[in-house]
Amino acid sequence: MNDAVSSCTDGRVVTSGGRPVGATEAVPSAVPGRATRQRAAVLRALADCPDFLSTQELHARLAAGGVSVGLTTVYRSVQALARAGLLDVVRDETGGRLYRHRPAAGHRHYLICRDCGTSQSVDAEAVEEWADGVGERTGFTDVHHTLELTGLCAACSAG
Repeated sequence: MNDAVSSCTDGRVVTSGGRPVGATEAVPSAVPGRATRQRAAVLRALADCPDFLSTQELHARLAAGGVSVGLTTVYRSVQALARAGLLDVVRDETGGRLYRHRPAAGHRHYLICRDCGTSQSVDAEAVEEWADGVGERTGFTDVHHTLELTGLCAACSAG
């Protein structure tokens, strides 16, 4: 298997001695469950990409980079990585899931451009405090929430 992955920004294959440039050494050791080369390649590809990707886009990027992995394996890998807290997950306008590597522990919220998909992490401490308060007032514990923020980035608004 070739460990090359394609760059998210321009589609070029970026390699250094058969390994993706920019992938951290810790990424493969962070892979939950059965540590396979395919699952590590999925996590590396997401770690090297600043954008949210669908499973199909991720599969295409891996294939373009010479990584032999089936679409079902990519689906299973992103589900396991998301459950392990290594990926952020948002939904697109059709309800499909998009994935992005979570660079550090903790829950994040993003503002995502509806046209180009550019995303930006936003400070949402007020949302976190509100969700915690709702749990306390209702007697619920281990409260989880989903917040989707979409809009048009400056570049898409301008033209």
